[in-house]
Parts: sequence; C-alpha cells; structure tokens
Amino acid sequence: MAGSSFGHLFRVTTFGESHGGAVGAVVDGVTPQVPLSCEDIQTQLDRRKPGQGFMTTPRNEPDTVQILSGIFDGRTTGTPLIMILYNSDADPSAYDDIKDMFRPGHADYTYFQKYGIRDWRGSGRASGRETAGRVAAGAVAKKLLHQRGVSVLAYTLRAGGVACEEFDPSQIERNPMRACDGKAAARMMDRIAKVMEDNDSVGGVVECRISGIQAGLGEPVFDKLDAELAHAMLSIGAVKGVEFGAGFSAAEMTGSEHNDEMTSDGFLTNNAGGIIGGISTGNEILFRLAVKPTSSIAREQKTTDVSGAERTIVTEGRHDACICPRIVPVVEAMACIVAEDHYKRQAALFG
Repeated sequence: MAGSSFGHLFRVTTFGESHGGAVGAVVDGVTPQVPLSCEDIQTQLDRRKPGQGFMTTPRNEPDTVQILSGIFDGRTTGTPLIMILYNSDADPSAYDDIKDMFRPGHADYTYFQKYGIRDWRGSGRASGRETAGRVAAGAVAKKLLHQRGVSVLAYTLRAGGVACEEFDPSQIERNPMRACDGKAAARMMDRIAKVMEDNDSVGGVVECRISGIQAGLGEPVFDKLDAELAHAMLSIGAVKGVEFGAGFSAAEMTGSEHNDEMTSDGFLTNNAGGIIGGISTGNEILFRLAVKPTSSIAREQKTTDVSGAERTIVTEGRHDACICPRIVPVVEAMACIVAEDHYKRQAALFG
C-alpha cells in the first residue's frame, strides 16, 4: 500500500489492520551493535495500548511485541528489524449492521472512493490501531537518540476545553490524561465523564518537546525539519493542526517581538520553536498538535451508504472518549523517528 512508509535513512513501514491478524512495523537503517530488547519496545507499547482508564476503549489487547529479525545476541544487526503484534481481541461483529454505511468523521467514504473497496472492520488500515507499529518503531529510534543525549517528551496540554495551567513533567505519567498539570487533569476527566453520558467525545491539544538536539539538522528546501515533523504529526489520523513555538500567535506579533535575539550565551527566546529556516537551532524544539474529537460516538447521525442512499447511523463498539492520552506515545514515536532520520542524514552529508 503506497504511503505506508516514512523516513529516508531511518525508514519505517507499518502493516496490518485493526481487526486483521496482526499489526507491526519494519524498520530499516537501524544502527548496528546497539543493545535492544523486547522490553525497550514493550515499555512504550504499554503506554499506547487500550484499556487505560474509563475514557479509553476497553478492547483487551496485550500488544505483546515479537521481534522477528534484526536482533542477534541482544544487539541490533543493522539489517531490517521486523516487529509484530498479533491481534488477540479483534471483534468485528459490532460493525456487521453498519458495514454498508459510511461513519461520519471516519475514512470509510474516502477509502471507498480511492480503492473501490474498504475493510469495514473498525476502519481497517485507517484505524488508530495502526499506530502500534509506529510506537514500536519509535521505541527503537528513542533508544538510538538516547545515546545521542536527545529526549522527547509529549503530554496533554488541553482536553475538553480544560487547559493545563502549569508544566510539571513529573505529573504526566501519574494521571490518566497524561497531562502536565495534575489538577487540570482531574477537571479534564470530570468534563469527559459528562460528555460520555451524552454519548459524545472531546478533542484537545498535545504538546511535544525535543531536548538535547544539536543545531544544524534539517534538509532545506523541501525537507525542512519542521516540515518533516509536521508531515509526521499530520500522518497521525486524529491530528488536524500543527504549530511550532509561538505558532499562530505569531500572526499577532511584531517582528521585534517574534525574533529570537542572540547573545554569546545563545538565544534569548524561543518563538521559533527551535527551528529556523527548516534547520534546528540547538534550542529545545517545541510544537503543539490539535487533536480532533473521537469520530466514533453512539449518537444518531446522518450519513449515506455505498449505494448513495441516505441513512441514519449509530456507531457502537469500543472507542476512546478522548484520544489525547493514548496519542501522546504516538507523537513521541513519530518525533523520534524524524529526529533519528535527520541525524543520519546529517552524518551522511559529511561522508
């Protein structure tokens, strides 16, 4: 399937469908002789897997990773790394009654228009379950970046109209929202609980920070570092917008306000979000994502079927009321993949 691969020198291809036999990833361009275990990958997959709190899908998938190739004696070999996660709780029966109808907000209609056929079992390839392969691949990139002194941290900044008022990294893995403000997380969950009573869902904003990255990464003109990060983030199904640094607020600033002045000690501000001219400045890279509300809601909605007839649909099944908490590790994974790819491209520049 065209479009299932991402990256240049560190290249990731994901495979599998939501209710098929398995999902996973093939990673090429892995640095050889790097210690890597299933536990390194499983730790990140456990952050993404279903069943994490009342607002996430109760689908019971252990998401246990198996490495089929690319590892020998606990170290990477430099050959393609293949990781697979077998689906153990697939249940397409919830879609039997609506398989001929297009669910609002989903890719049902567009996939059908493109291919003339679609996997109606929980969105098939367009399902959020596809991101499990990304997280597995991102865990490999994270391990490689750790050796470079680079760290990537994402978290929920806003959800259901409730915004974090402080940034406390220690709170992120201590609350079900993966929010950087524990008190705000509690208010978010209250809001989501009320929305769930109305068979509805909410969206939010996820923020990501890449720290310790060197200056000079990025490939002008078309492969700018921010352009490739934006590409990576917008390839995640629920993401509808990306902004770096000051982002859209830059439209209301003057040049003197937005410019990041420099001294011998470095930049005085970071309105550019750590990237200027598509190349990293050495500052922390900072960006935010707009995450849409979950499309699957148990409410009557108008739609059409494959014959074009108007219908009414209610989407039953196992779905997240807010995608933000489980999209956080996906965001980190894609950021890691982009960063590692650009480190390798920079090294190749100098032979």
